[in-house]
Amino acid sequence: QVQLVESGGGLVQAGGSLRLSCAASGRTFSTYVMGWFRQAPGKEREFVAGISWSDGRTSYRDSVKGRFTISRDYAKNTVYLQMNSLKPEDTAVYYCARWDGSSYISTSHLDYDYWGQGTQVTVSS
Repeated sequence: QVQLVESGGGLVQAGGSLRLSCAASGRTFSTYVMGWFRQAPGKEREFVAGISWSDGRTSYRDSVKGRFTISRDYAKNTVYLQMNSLKPEDTAVYYCARWDGSSYISTSHLDYDYWGQGTQVTVSS
C-alpha cells in the first residue's frame, strides 16, 4: 500500500506564492508518475502538473505554465509544487496522486492509483 500526505496549503493574496509538498511512503516502484490535481467547488478535478519519477520529465496545464514548478526529492521521496504569481482562479483543494508502473504523464485523474487527502489553497483578490 502507498500513502501520500500533502502539506503546505493556505491562504495567500493574489500574486503571492505557496509551496505544496507530498510525501510518499509504502510500496515503491522503479517507474511511476506523480501528479498534482486540483478541484474547485462545483468543478471537476483537473490536472495541474506531473513528473515522471525515473527521468524527471514534467508536464503542466497551460494556465499554470511559467508560474508553477513541479519537482522531486529522491532522498525524501517527496514531490513539490512551487506556485508563484497565484491568482484567485487557482483557489481549490490540491491533491497529489501516483500512477505506478508508468512513465507517461497522464492528465486524467482516472489513471492514478493513489491519492492524498488534499490541501486547501485559497487565493484572495
